[in-house]
Amino acid sequence: MHSKQFIAGEWRNGSMDKVLVDQNPYDGSTVAEFNIASVSDIDDAYRAAERAKLEWDRVNPYAKRAVFERAVRYVEDHMADIAEIIIDELGGTRLKAGFEIGLVLDMLKEAATFPLRMEGRILPSPIDDKENRLYREPVGVVGVISPFNFPFFLGMKCVAPAIATGNGVVLKPHEDTPITGGTLFGEIFEAAGLPPGLLNVVVTEISAIGDAFVEHPVPRVIAFTGSAAVGRHVASVAARNFKKPLLELGGNSALIVLEDADLDLAVDAAVFSRFTHQGQICMSANRVLIHRGVYDEFAERYVAKAASLPVGDPRDPETIVGPLINQRQADTLAAQVEEGITEGARVMLRGEVDGTLFHPTVLADVTTAMSVSQQELFGPVVCLMPFDTEDEAVEIANDTPFGLSGAVHTRNLDHGVELAKRINTGMIHINDTTIHDEPIVAFGGDKHSGFGRLNGEWSLNEFTTLKWISVHRGRRQFPY
Repeated sequence: MHSKQFIAGEWRNGSMDKVLVDQNPYDGSTVAEFNIASVSDIDDAYRAAERAKLEWDRVNPYAKRAVFERAVRYVEDHMADIAEIIIDELGGTRLKAGFEIGLVLDMLKEAATFPLRMEGRILPSPIDDKENRLYREPVGVVGVISPFNFPFFLGMKCVAPAIATGNGVVLKPHEDTPITGGTLFGEIFEAAGLPPGLLNVVVTEISAIGDAFVEHPVPRVIAFTGSAAVGRHVASVAARNFKKPLLELGGNSALIVLEDADLDLAVDAAVFSRFTHQGQICMSANRVLIHRGVYDEFAERYVAKAASLPVGDPRDPETIVGPLINQRQADTLAAQVEEGITEGARVMLRGEVDGTLFHPTVLADVTTAMSVSQQELFGPVVCLMPFDTEDEAVEIANDTPFGLSGAVHTRNLDHGVELAKRINTGMIHINDTTIHDEPIVAFGGDKHSGFGRLNGEWSLNEFTTLKWISVHRGRRQFPY
């Protein structure tokens, strides 16, 4: 079942002869093989979602909620099996797998409330005997494109709210994670009793379908999570076809350590912010900005902790840093490190690279003129950047095209909040990690990190529209 398409409630092979081989990034073994979906399969999926949405409209909101409650129980009952899939397909550690599954459960529980929150409003009118009704309605059908780093959770952030607010969904997972970001969703919601065809999963490659997934006339919203470069293209194609793009893109987050920070806490938070899931998280702290008064002490402690992190087989429960998703990502990261060193970055820790295993690497004395401070480093490489004044820290933190997350470490919490307000980012945390998400708090970035907000009421807004119906109870008088 995990190696087939899920279209119109049926598990079937894609209609193209080309085979996608899903590989374990740690040992290269084959996890699954797929006959990829064609443009015709994508059309079938969208048409099925469009038809099933009409049936879903007639389902009682309490019955809809029950579907999500059953989905929660299914995930809870199969946590061990899902963790194994995350480990094998993503190279995620056991720690990461448990973390991701927990986030998914929180998201499903929040989505379960949405069918009962589709509330409208009645507004007054300046015209006598008239009332204005606003009805909250689903947009119709949503196309979701999930990424390879946290595909189970980041896919669920869109799939669950979209269905819960009344929409049909077609999900296209990343080629490197077709199960965790794709067919696993079909298994869960089929078991939970979702009407056939309301959720469809198409596993394919962009080289085979081009822009067909985004251009198709049925979806009204395209929710994409991935790189800024691809997001720019998705947004352009979606807008050209009068669809709303919802983008969760990359980041270049800064974790700022002020002179009065608790260094033990700051080091722990900064290491977690960089090396969790090998640094393959959009919210990861690519840059750690440290006041010069504590720079040397912080750097020494940071390097010692980073060097102590176990690297290797993600199946080993002791492993903290597992493999990158593929060899291409490892090669790209290695080239970025070399470029940073050439530009003048000082190497404090140079981790070896063994295939897709990339050991922690720490570059010190990085400046904003260096490419490594401007790029998203999607792996276990970090830039340490000194500053003398808080104004300088703000300038460095904001000197990036991205604006997703961040953190400020200080013993003066109110002062930390005031500093955080000056950082151009969608999210920022005081005395905590840059990697943070909660099911009822607005999540999203600014600048090249995307637009739109997810979670809680913001997801409710993104996947619905308001319809104005006015009612005139009397006999209106017209001027002619």
